[in-house]
Amino acid sequence: MDRSPVLELPVSRSSSSSRPAIPDQRWNIFASQAERAEQLAQTTGLSPLLTQVLLNRGIETPEQIRVYLDPDSQELPSPLEDFPDLPISLELLINAINQRQRIAICGDYDADGMTSTALLLRALRFLGARVDYAIPSRMNEGYGINERIVEDFHDEGVSLILTVDNGIAAHKPIARARELGLAVIITDHHDLPPILPDANAILNPKLIAETSPYRSMAGVGVAYVLALSLAQSFDQTRELRDILLELFTLGTIADLAPLLGVNRRWVKRGLQLLPKSKLAGVQALIQVAGLSGEKNLKPEAIGFRLGPRINAVGRLADPQIVIELLITDDDGVALEQAMKCEQINKQRQQLCEQIERDAIEAYEHGSLDAKDDRVLLLVQPGWHHGVIGIVASRLVERYGVPVFIGTYEDEAQQHIRGSARSIPEFHVFEALEFCKDLMIKSGGHKAAGGFSFEASQLDAIRSRLRTFAHQSLKVEHLKPLVTVDAQANLNQIDLSFYTQIDALHPCGMENPDPVFWTPNVRISDQKLIGKGHLKLMVCQEDLAADEFSVGHKLTAIAWRWGEYYPFPKYLDIAYRVRTNEWNGDVSVQLEIIGVRLPSQSGSGVEFSHSQRNYTCTIVERDNTQELRIRNFKGEILAIQKGQRIGTLGKTPQTSKEIDVSQPQFYHLIRAAMQALENV
Repeated sequence: MDRSPVLELPVSRSSSSSRPAIPDQRWNIFASQAERAEQLAQTTGLSPLLTQVLLNRGIETPEQIRVYLDPDSQELPSPLEDFPDLPISLELLINAINQRQRIAICGDYDADGMTSTALLLRALRFLGARVDYAIPSRMNEGYGINERIVEDFHDEGVSLILTVDNGIAAHKPIARARELGLAVIITDHHDLPPILPDANAILNPKLIAETSPYRSMAGVGVAYVLALSLAQSFDQTRELRDILLELFTLGTIADLAPLLGVNRRWVKRGLQLLPKSKLAGVQALIQVAGLSGEKNLKPEAIGFRLGPRINAVGRLADPQIVIELLITDDDGVALEQAMKCEQINKQRQQLCEQIERDAIEAYEHGSLDAKDDRVLLLVQPGWHHGVIGIVASRLVERYGVPVFIGTYEDEAQQHIRGSARSIPEFHVFEALEFCKDLMIKSGGHKAAGGFSFEASQLDAIRSRLRTFAHQSLKVEHLKPLVTVDAQANLNQIDLSFYTQIDALHPCGMENPDPVFWTPNVRISDQKLIGKGHLKLMVCQEDLAADEFSVGHKLTAIAWRWGEYYPFPKYLDIAYRVRTNEWNGDVSVQLEIIGVRLPSQSGSGVEFSHSQRNYTCTIVERDNTQELRIRNFKGEILAIQKGQRIGTLGKTPQTSKEIDVSQPQFYHLIRAAMQALENV
């Protein structure tokens, strides 16, 4: 009797409650420009994978690539040409310094505002100015210069007010200052109101040409340009340049400013200075953050290690701690202030973790449906509004919808204050404007914002946001977005390739690190580490290839994805390429940012038979189906539909023909078919 197995196409994979959960994401993969990427690779000596990345960034010619890799090779226009109010600003400051008039800086309590304040304090004091500063109370006053600060400055005999990272919309406080006879220079980078305040001078990159390399600067960038131009006026540039550049770099990265134009050019220089910083405060901050041994600091080291320690102070404590940290030259004072930053950051981490847990529980056990509403407005008592913006960002990552999160400001629970974070297709500022008649106060930009309203308006605002979200968003937008540059084989990922990626740095906002993806990756080992992270061992294994290939193994980290443990055995992965140093050895490591179930044709399905483990898949070969089964030795059993004769071996060239009707093969094939049908 003919007992040859009959191969039928198994049913396609579908979601199943028994399958391990993975993040529900949408992937946007740039279209391949293989021919153009190969041409640029031959011209530049870069990998075609990286020339594809540069094409994705709009860098399309050898000359543009040269400038990108060496930003200092491009000549910059003078800021005096691009900022029309820079000459009058310099004149006001030079006169104030020469006449010993009192100058006061009004800063802000975020990283940008605090580093800007410290930068201008250092520069002005070095140049002989009588200068002090004030920062509004986050808890009691909120963002920006106010009339109370203006009147305090006046009472203290101040003649010139200099705002940093704020002031562009402060009409009443600026008018009050002018009424009291004070001169005002506004340095800011936020969006322009329809009518500008009546200041003596305004420095804001939004006022200059969109093509200017200075256009993307944060508040600390404007402060840097002003301070450096002032130092040049006094012929003191050499003594100040490096110190100011360090503070510019710290503030620009911590504020998540776009790493484009002069930002990228100057940050690239500043990153070379920071490991051997001339600033006692920066050295102390590097020490408490555990980065003392780092010879080369990357933007992510500042963004994830130094920046949070600065921002935490502005969120939970007195910004003076950071200002004093960054302006002191006393090592002891610097270490003391850095330790305060460390303790406050630990408090911030604990608060964020607790509020995030509370928020997830409140939503997932409540009646709200973010997918149906296409937006999530979540309000709970007792949350610290200094950190709810961070939690809002985490909820966006988790649920893939815009998140508005608030807490009650008073014991009577009559006043709500909160923060919003968004997805690319949803404009937070426009959403807040859509609700403006229901708000006490609101503001922001496309990606983020802040708001306050009476608790009695909660349902009305939730309804209004739902209406706006339905106008703005489609159902397919409601998943976290992973943007991918190019497909790579894991065999291409080594230290030599990382060195080429490193030449593209610094990367950051609007100029992101390259993201690659690899299909059909086998998760050969995985474990939980730290506070909810996953450490994986991955390798590329393709049963569908003509050459039955298995690539070398790489370590990978999936930050904050511990809840998805364990991952399925096979996944498509999207990742950034990093390095890991341990006991002096440097190795490549993948940072996983996206996963999805692979197509069945290449991934393989695991099954057991006779107490041994196998992997199987079905592929199309010569216009017919072929079943392939791999054993633990790496041998492949291949049998086409309707055939009794198959092949067995590690490669097609070394495989031998076998009769698959023999019992040991026949039962193995039946087990494989059953495994495929059950998926």
